[in-house]
Amino acid sequence: MANTENQNWTTVIRPKTGWFDIDLRELWKYRDLVGMFVKRNFVVYYKQTILGPLWILLNPLITTVIFNVVFGGIAGLAPGGVPSFLFYMAGNTIWTFFAGCINNTANTFVTNAGVFGKVYFPRLTVPFSQVITALLNFLIQFAMFLCFWAYFAITEGSVRFTLWALLLPFLMIEVMLMGLGVGIIVSSLTTKYRDLAIAVGFGVQLWMYATPVVYSMDTLYNQPKLAFLVKLNPMTAPVEIFRMATLGTGTFTLWQFWYSVIATLALLAIGVILFSRIEKTFMDTV
Repeated sequence: MANTENQNWTTVIRPKTGWFDIDLRELWKYRDLVGMFVKRNFVVYYKQTILGPLWILLNPLITTVIFNVVFGGIAGLAPGGVPSFLFYMAGNTIWTFFAGCINNTANTFVTNAGVFGKVYFPRLTVPFSQVITALLNFLIQFAMFLCFWAYFAITEGSVRFTLWALLLPFLMIEVMLMGLGVGIIVSSLTTKYRDLAIAVGFGVQLWMYATPVVYSMDTLYNQPKLAFLVKLNPMTAPVEIFRMATLGTGTFTLWQFWYSVIATLALLAIGVILFSRIEKTFMDTV
């Protein structure tokens, strides 16, 4: 029998005991696995569909048309000075990205229990792959938004990019991390409380109405208490900054921006801690 003490192992798996026991170098080591999960996500989502990945464009486009007719036309909530269609498409594009990050990661433990119970790999690779999938969807939808933006810029000349556009890469990272944080918090709690898996979709929908997606902050000018509550929403600043960057319209302050960043880091830290604790014992409860 070979002397195992003299063998040089390339990988050593040890039990995790700390509250914040996350090895980022290990996640980088498994980046190829993340890529495979991303590819799997696209295959699973659009397998046996007639239109396939075309739904990435159709979903936000149809939603934008509905928002434009109902909230912009009937309710009159769209601001003046910019095309209402672009106003709603901008809000819907950034919100769809955030909602996708949450919804796709909310069932990480439950839907992958079979894989988690058979082979070892960093569990965070699964939610990371989900938010990267949502990021790729966002980039495709953002390209569609730019096409409509170019049309209105040429025909009407009422929209323009501002210097806030320099923040767009940072904004995408922040929204992705916020969605990841909330998603893994929900996924960690779902292992014990399955009701959350049912309520998460409804909760995300309610969160959207607490965010200036279908209305502008100017409509809350005469309701200071309601406006203050909306400003406490950490997603308000990203939506407003995205509109300010691409349309030149939006209302936010510097403290809202930093508040959103701090809230994102707090949600991500709480999510990682919960995820790290739950992954040790989740097979006993799932």
